[in-house]
Amino acid sequence: MDCLFCRVVAGEVEVDTVYTDGTVHAFLDHRPLFPGHLLVVPRRHVPTLTDLTEEETGPYYSRVRLLTAAVERGTAAAGSFVAANNRISQSVPHLHTHIVPRNPKDGLRGFFWPRTRYRDAAHAAETAAAIRAAI
Repeated sequence: MDCLFCRVVAGEVEVDTVYTDGTVHAFLDHRPLFPGHLLVVPRRHVPTLTDLTEEETGPYYSRVRLLTAAVERGTAAAGSFVAANNRISQSVPHLHTHIVPRNPKDGLRGFFWPRTRYRDAAHAAETAAAIRAAI
């Protein structure tokens, strides 16, 4: 297998597994933002969120929800950051959701990139319309 996370799911790569079932495999990130930073991957090779089937989406995110609560409780965190990249900044081309425990003044500031604004209200409206049309 060329996919690192498929090898993790198959037990060919040693990781600190936190949870596994027929839907997901969750393990500690080897380079955590904070202790308790989990990666949750579907057991089936799925490159991106948009490749997850409609039938798989609910069960996958049900596990992400369960594990988010467990990370917060298990690390005594005040909250969490939950995110997934689609292609851009996706270091392994297998869908994975990061669950990162967060606390006030932990050093992370919002997202990890600069925020911008729309040029004006018309630009925001045009962008919203383009996305609505794509649905």
